[in-house]
Amino acid sequence: MEVEQMDVKTAFLHGDLEEDIYMSQPQGLKNSLYGLKQSLRQWYKRFDTYMLQIGYRRYESDCCVYSHVFKDRKIILLLLYVDDMLIECQDMSKVRELKILLGKEL
Repeated sequence: MEVEQMDVKTAFLHGDLEEDIYMSQPQGLKNSLYGLKQSLRQWYKRFDTYMLQIGYRRYESDCCVYSHVFKDRKIILLLLYVDDMLIECQDMSKVRELKILLGKEL
């Protein structure tokens, strides 16, 4: 089993705010900011939407575990903890493909 660990360094900057935030903010910035209570929730909502969109299944027992079964019956697992990910699969090329997809979206 191949395992890859990832850290999304700017994870909370990738969530889109849904609320009005009253503070001085850099001009043109519409994304979440570190330190806002909404940042983690917005990051997760965006991540979850994308994972489901690309065909991954979210576990009912743990909303931070995603899996996908490929046509060759190999399974890939992604475990999310805040802004860290652990990706596990029997085929390292599938791990690399997922990392490329995540890199394009996030």
